[in-house]
Amino acid sequence: MKTIIAAGSLALALAGGIVPATAGAATGNVSGGSALLDQGRADQLGRWLGAGDIKLSKLYTLKPGDTSLDFHQAADGKGANFVLLEVHNKAGTSYLVGGYDPQSWSSTDGWHETPFDFQRTAFLFNMTVPAVYHQLSATYLLPSQGLRQTFNDGGLGPVFGSGPDLYTNDALSGGISWQLSYGDPGDEGLSIADRSRGQNFQLDAMEVFAVSPVPEPLPAAMLVLGTGVLVLRARRHARGANTLSLA
Repeated sequence: MKTIIAAGSLALALAGGIVPATAGAATGNVSGGSALLDQGRADQLGRWLGAGDIKLSKLYTLKPGDTSLDFHQAADGKGANFVLLEVHNKAGTSYLVGGYDPQSWSSTDGWHETPFDFQRTAFLFNMTVPAVYHQLSATYLLPSQGLRQTFNDGGLGPVFGSGPDLYTNDALSGGISWQLSYGDPGDEGLSIADRSRGQNFQLDAMEVFAVSPVPEPLPAAMLVLGTGVLVLRARRHARGANTLSLA
């Protein structure tokens, strides 16, 4: 499966729609505040997920002295989630990268394997470029290449793919990106951050958000609301008519 450059997000970036977020930035469907997400970035995650409006609930923020155990204590068993990592390479260039995990994190599960295409809904992303990288399809000539969605161990932070495609160490101080299970097979070994080969990165910030859809208004509730508006208008009209007859 090819790497997909998100044209809509690129247009936002060029137009200034995606800008560095500030701590506690106000976002319509983000609870818990964020130093990494502004409204444009939150909306972009929803578009990449293809689920319409989504609600993001903060599970974890990296703090000085934290280790992988702190991440797992906060994020394990919490269902579908986004991991956001602010990283920099040896040249000092910063990138905002991350991944969508449709399953819960765990400290003991090891590999979460997805043998069928309908299970391969995880993806990695780079918001700085921007670009998105999906799990390789089971129809690829080597079906097992996209099999491993995430690795779950209390001694490591978030790990996606068997490259590993996105890896964070136990101290949550750094990691590496080595494409293998996500993106274009021709890009094997490249980093999703700076497209270099086999280069480690330093981890500057991390946030994890549980993700859930924003419920659509129920048709019945909309009908009741509409009926209420009509009744209110009728009452106002009747009061106006009574006023005229008295005059």
